[in-house]
Amino acid sequence: MDDLDRRILRVLQKNKRLSVAELSKLVDSSAASCMRRVNKLRSTGVIVADFSLVDSKALGRSLTVVVTVELDRKRPDFVDDFKRAMRAAREVTQCYMVTGDADFVLILAVENLEVFDVFARTKLFADPNVRKFKSMITLDRVKMEPRIAV
Repeated sequence: MDDLDRRILRVLQKNKRLSVAELSKLVDSSAASCMRRVNKLRSTGVIVADFSLVDSKALGRSLTVVVTVELDRKRPDFVDDFKRAMRAAREVTQCYMVTGDADFVLILAVENLEVFDVFARTKLFADPNVRKFKSMITLDRVKMEPRIAV
């Protein structure tokens, strides 16, 4: 990856809705070169997805909850089952398998505490492999930056 690829990534991470002509002007390259490079960045897996970042509050999900989860048994099949369940849970917007005191960190976007309570009962308390979990209700989102510095 060279400097032009990095310039393209910086611009696309800020605004994916640009036309190829607009992108080429911003990165000082030809439209054909930009298109080729963007396609290569996608095909090689540098760009993994293009999506619109949605404000959860605008959709009525004004409560963000951070949950740490410790599993009871760490057999690969139990870990895989938990991963599958979290991928399927509509409340979970992010799920990370981590090192340290917890095995997983979850980020949830929910409507209110009652919805979180239902999630906790049906997805965490009901899972015999979950030893314990801790939840933290967020008071203020100080930073949420899905961009990667390039």
